[in-house]
Amino acid sequence: MGLIEVFLIGVGLAMDAFAVSVCKGLSMKKMKWKNAIIVGIYFGGFQALMPVIGYILGIGFEEKIKSFDHWVAFILLLFIGINMIRESFKENDREADEKIDFKTMIILAIATSIDALAVGITFAFLDVNIFLAITIIGIVTFIISIFGVKIGNIFGDKYEAKAEIAGGVILILIGLKILLEHTGILIL
Repeated sequence: MGLIEVFLIGVGLAMDAFAVSVCKGLSMKKMKWKNAIIVGIYFGGFQALMPVIGYILGIGFEEKIKSFDHWVAFILLLFIGINMIRESFKENDREADEKIDFKTMIILAIATSIDALAVGITFAFLDVNIFLAITIIGIVTFIISIFGVKIGNIFGDKYEAKAEIAGGVILILIGLKILLEHTGILIL
């Protein structure tokens, strides 16, 4: 898997964090860069940590499912992508909460990074430099989360659903590319 695919996966995974960051920005009466950076650190850190956990879990299964690992990667990315798209159409009933304390942020960071755990499992079956991948995913999520807080503070929840749709589509397309490459239909 190349750098472009890893970067796009990072962008796709960051969309949940972006959506929550927009909500955080919405709740802030006045945008504080320190708070936006704290949000970015939590989300970026967990988006980098969860693929490592998934990767370690996936390594244990690699030999057992090597013959159909591309299907596992495709199905996981398809499921995550469809779920993100489906969530974007639900009525947003989240309350705006300005708090960025440890308890609040740890729960949000875990909730927005569960998808990254599943992606980490797929990394175990693919030719991926896990350290480079988690660095890219963490940095991309950190930056996108900071911008999410700022955008939420300025524009409100206008872009939240669109971001989740875009993230879902990116993950589905990458899953499809993996499947097509491993079945020999697509050669790049």
